[in-house]
Amino acid sequence: MPQPTARTRPTGRPGYSETLPGVPGSAATARKLVRGACAVRGLEELAEDGALIVSELVSNAVRHARRESIRVVVERTAQDTVRVAVADLSRARPVKREADDGDEGGRGLCLVAALAADWGTDVRRWGKVVWADLEGRG
Repeated sequence: MPQPTARTRPTGRPGYSETLPGVPGSAATARKLVRGACAVRGLEELAEDGALIVSELVSNAVRHARRESIRVVVERTAQDTVRVAVADLSRARPVKREADDGDEGGRGLCLVAALAADWGTDVRRWGKVVWADLEGRG
């Protein structure tokens, strides 16, 4: 199993990132990455919501982008804030929609919006990054 990498950014904030195959099983690896990054930063209270969010973002990227790989990044953006992001090579923006009661899917981005302090999509020349910010009680 690939090991997460830590790198220091010019701002001095360490980030954890991993390139994963574009397959459903990558969600489990992404959840471990988020939980580990939150634990290292002393923000364990964000770990489970972060794991759920990254699972939804990875699932969306795998299902809709249909590329060979995705990139998961977890970084501390403030003293008590963690950003979870998933990058893929598709420029198509995800669409948040309300699922009907009988629908088995379609609630992922609603869940992300409910759990995150903020979330969004940054379209890049090469694809997009879907991100969510989690704020601790700090």
